[in-house]
Amino acid sequence: MTRFVGVCRRAPRRLGWFAGLFGVLALAACASAPKPIPATVSHAAPPPAAAKPAVLEKPGFALDAQHFSELEGWDDADPLKGLDAFRRSCVALLNRAADAPLGGVGYAGRVTDWVSSCHAAMSVNPSSPENARRFFEDNFVPYQVAQANSDGLFTGYYEPELRGSRIKHGAFQTPLYSVPFDLVRRDMGVYRDTYVGRMLNSMMAMGMMMMRFVPYPARAEIERDGVPAKPLFYVDNAVDAFFLQIQGSGRVILDDGTVVRAAYAGQNGQPYTAIGAVLIQRGWMTRQQLSAQSIRDWLVAHPAEASEVMNTNASFVFFAERPVGDPSLGAVGAQGIPLTPEASLAVDRSIHPFGVPIWLESTAPTEDSDVSERPFDALLIAQDTGGAIKGVIRGDVYWGYGNAAGIVAGKMKHPGRMSVLLPRELAVKLGTHATFALP
Repeated sequence: MTRFVGVCRRAPRRLGWFAGLFGVLALAACASAPKPIPATVSHAAPPPAAAKPAVLEKPGFALDAQHFSELEGWDDADPLKGLDAFRRSCVALLNRAADAPLGGVGYAGRVTDWVSSCHAAMSVNPSSPENARRFFEDNFVPYQVAQANSDGLFTGYYEPELRGSRIKHGAFQTPLYSVPFDLVRRDMGVYRDTYVGRMLNSMMAMGMMMMRFVPYPARAEIERDGVPAKPLFYVDNAVDAFFLQIQGSGRVILDDGTVVRAAYAGQNGQPYTAIGAVLIQRGWMTRQQLSAQSIRDWLVAHPAEASEVMNTNASFVFFAERPVGDPSLGAVGAQGIPLTPEASLAVDRSIHPFGVPIWLESTAPTEDSDVSERPFDALLIAQDTGGAIKGVIRGDVYWGYGNAAGIVAGKMKHPGRMSVLLPRELAVKLGTHATFALP
């Protein structure tokens, strides 16, 4: 469910895009030289963990090698779903050039560093959680992600259900737009390896003597004037349409009984603003009251103010119609493969590349009114991204489809720790400790 990537438009206004591009080109990537693993360490055993995870005093983060026994909850974990999700990521990885960088800040190396682990994943068929754990223990080294003054933040998302029609009539008045023809995308990877796959979205304006790119209109302008694109569907609730854009994908039950998927196809390139923060700033809600459900309830109860509040989020998402396919899986994520409930994680792709297994130690809400939270120690695969997912120890857990998933996802907002699992061959190059600057 690729959610909120950068964009451009073919249309009329300023040259701010060029200034933004200049800023991107001025950035410099930097990673400190990794400390090599001693030659006496064999591939059959993990490299020795650092005595203490390093906490950087300067902006950036560190990776410190660990043993699997140091991962909280690992000995009782069931990574079978995580292994299935990793296999799907491997299909995408192995379709890339062997020397292609995985992306992010560079700690995950290149595709060639993952070939052996992916082939091993494709060849195993574990029959138990224990066997799945053994696969990861034999092929990977966990690295704890450490950043100064960060407790991490992990939230959740899901695939909602909407009611719609292909024709505008009756209650079906809110359009879900396809990608406009004047939306222009430019891959920033041509300027810097760590920006591979990051798109700058804008509008191309034609003049008498020149062509230029300008920012695409924000939500308020799109809601008022529309876009040069045919609506895929009209849904019966503007608030549901707004939350669909936040989630990135959803299933639409049409008025003829057909069920289809509205899948993320693009975004206007404008910054994402969490409207919960707007409600708090205006004194309409307290931080303690804040949740996805409470925000939805407020918007429904205040129709006169709802449109203006939603428009404070300038980001606007466009969709494509897709078949539902396997109903147990989610929509196609940013990596280009279907998401797996409780095994797919949306990350900040400027830092973490897609396809990397991540061990998460956090807490998750429950549907049970008597037990509000439970430990959530799980193996997830970085397979998606989102406009609100910014930072090193930051992730969005995909919980699946429907109301039950929505309840958990809407309430999840917890600190946590994360460790990335890297192939043993790559760990030998990286060493037991490495530091990286933020992009």
